[in-house]
Amino acid sequence: MKIDRVECWVLRAPITNPVRSSFGAMNNRPAVFVRITAADGAWGWGEVFCNFPQVGAEHRGRLIDSLLGPLAVGFNGHRPESLRTHLEVQTHRMALQCGEPGPFSQTIAALDQAMWDMAARRAGLPLWRLLVEGHRTKANVRVYASGLGPDQVVDMALEKRQQGYRAFKLKVGFPGDTDLRNLQALREALGPHAVLMLDANQAWRPDEAVDRIGEMAKFHPYWMEEPIAADEPLSSWKALSEQCKVPLAAGENIRGIGDFRAALEGGHLKFVQPDLAKWGGVSGCMEVGRMAERSGVTFCPHWLGGGIGLAATLQMRAALGDGGFVEVDANPNPLRDEVVPPLDIQDGTVTLSDTPGIGVEPDLALMQKYRVAA
Repeated sequence: MKIDRVECWVLRAPITNPVRSSFGAMNNRPAVFVRITAADGAWGWGEVFCNFPQVGAEHRGRLIDSLLGPLAVGFNGHRPESLRTHLEVQTHRMALQCGEPGPFSQTIAALDQAMWDMAARRAGLPLWRLLVEGHRTKANVRVYASGLGPDQVVDMALEKRQQGYRAFKLKVGFPGDTDLRNLQALREALGPHAVLMLDANQAWRPDEAVDRIGEMAKFHPYWMEEPIAADEPLSSWKALSEQCKVPLAAGENIRGIGDFRAALEGGHLKFVQPDLAKWGGVSGCMEVGRMAERSGVTFCPHWLGGGIGLAATLQMRAALGDGGFVEVDANPNPLRDEVVPPLDIQDGTVTLSDTPGIGVEPDLALMQKYRVAA
């Protein structure tokens, strides 16, 4: 799979209402799409995480155009994961020198996704079939509507339920009584048996997280995601898991197989949520998924970006069987909605097609109106 060309599209789409979380807001929806083309004309797509900071998309685009893309061109590997290994070795010291291991990991992750998409297209198989262990003939993936809050949470949830969703995730970590008010309203609107997750986006200190989670436990949340900072010591995470009655979830801000291994072996997580555009791509996150299965932790990959990453995430979860969930942002995002056909959700589940690769091909002419200079 000798790489002949790496192309990058830096995109920003306007939105009417900002997407808010406990640490900040997105006033538009960014995306960085990457296409790898091999010497024989085969191609594949990947997506870079770039939601934050405000100039994140432009920065990642420049990293690809100036460094990672040129390093990838001419590489000839027999396995899709070989490019990721090559790029990590080539850029490790530079990422340390400039203090940017995160952005480097994110751009490499997109190139890894593109290699897997290309390999599956070559094989004439949907990516999940290329990745699967066993002989399943159908790919069913449970999904949940995320990004609810802090405003109009009931209206959003009921709209998503009408579209077929049966699980919902509320953003918490906001001031005053916002969290409890929203949570009570959602539970009353959705009923006592609806799957309702919570995401604090690292909002609380360890000493306040126990009390905040305790206030919400009576509403029976399915999990509490990132109640404290991702880089808090494992001892703080373990203590929190022992004191609170709600299962803990995390992973989108863990980077490196060693840190994932430590988190899984620590026993404090019931759900692990790597993001294939933040670290590891398909190669790394599949390794985490298989490790999670052996550890008895449920693999629920994170996603809050454009359509290419969502398509790849669905394929990856499908390869590991029918368990877990995939996150689908409830907020409008043209860079998702104009790339991925509307999901056909039946009773909370999506059935993937047999289209080769990740199953989508972005309309570059349509995307042109969102393109910005990197």
